[in-house]
Amino acid sequence: MKTYDYCRYSKLAGPYLRVLTYSLAIGVCVALPAWAIDAKSIQVHGFASQAYTLTNKNNFFGESTGNGSFEATEFGVNASWRMFPQLQLSGQLLWRKVGNIGDDKIQLDYGLVDYRFFSNEQHHHGVRLGRIKNPLGLYNDTRDVAFTRPGVILPQSIYFERTRDLALSSDGGEMYGELRFAANTLGWELMVAQPRTNDVDTEIALLGADRLGDLGGDTSVIGRLTYDHSGGRVRLAISSARLNLEYQPGLGDPSGAGAIRFTPTILSAQFNSERWTITSEYARRNFLFGDQIAYVPPILKTITGESYYLQSEYRLTEKWELMARYDVAYQNVDDETGQKFAALAAGAIPAHSQFSKDWTVGVRWNPSPVWMVRAEQHWINGTAWLPFQDNPDRSKTSQNWRLFTVLVSYRF
Repeated sequence: MKTYDYCRYSKLAGPYLRVLTYSLAIGVCVALPAWAIDAKSIQVHGFASQAYTLTNKNNFFGESTGNGSFEATEFGVNASWRMFPQLQLSGQLLWRKVGNIGDDKIQLDYGLVDYRFFSNEQHHHGVRLGRIKNPLGLYNDTRDVAFTRPGVILPQSIYFERTRDLALSSDGGEMYGELRFAANTLGWELMVAQPRTNDVDTEIALLGADRLGDLGGDTSVIGRLTYDHSGGRVRLAISSARLNLEYQPGLGDPSGAGAIRFTPTILSAQFNSERWTITSEYARRNFLFGDQIAYVPPILKTITGESYYLQSEYRLTEKWELMARYDVAYQNVDDETGQKFAALAAGAIPAHSQFSKDWTVGVRWNPSPVWMVRAEQHWINGTAWLPFQDNPDRSKTSQNWRLFTVLVSYRF
């Protein structure tokens, strides 16, 4: 099949792409002449967040049933240096532990060289190299900082916590641009990169278990078009990706080697006024598993997922904000109830693992510009986005459950 010919090619090209990316990034810095550093050109910021989570059934962010869980902690430091008007270096280091997701290590969320080679009052264009945030949806670019999220938990139908690293950023290069006319702005981003797959959480989320082999990222393409009217009063976007992955089995691994292609497309719309922000996003997610991957039944080799949410935020005052959201996800549009999947799993995995419907209400309080407190209540039908790591025996999960969470965050 052409799909797998492409994946074999991208597997060869991928390592060279990563080497070229970082070589170019380092070369730009080394080749520049020395000059005195202006302190105003350097910015350093950081944040720390701690959440408490309580569920009546199932576990989310640790052992959240019973007395609840404090196992949701984030510490991050980011810095940027505008070396001259056209060139900027930026990056972020993060330590993150949420339940059994994460490996207790400091990791590079993003780190890049941004060169804007053309700019005037009407438009600008540039290129980024390094570990770059994936241009997906309205919130993926800012999901790493609690202050910029519309809730303690993002809409899980679109922004899954269990595949955060894969979704957040990739290693490669990106071209971007922006065109301004009257009260309108058109933007575009096109990235060629390798997805981040070197964590066990991504393997568990995509392959259903921590398997004996290795899941690697091949050369992939991600793009987004955006339209802003009247300074962001209306925002529209379409983003899509073709993520190419390759599984190599380990010693004695019955899974079999094979390619995996994940192709999500997201439509986004947002309205902003002085007090209201209304947002909705819709996604179609196509999965294609190679025939060599033996553990996937033929009926599930090609599946299409569907997700959407409608969210409203209302600013009571400068310090208080209310939020309400309805969030829906189906793992397979041809099996929305999950009954076909449950029959194939012979009872080991319940039907409700294939869908989720989540009603959420929340409140945000900003006691000062550097402190934020959020609280939200979820009523959930289904477990499609429930982390496997916190619920290893999925046959014991419950279809209808409630989740309450409080987050305290500080930034500098």
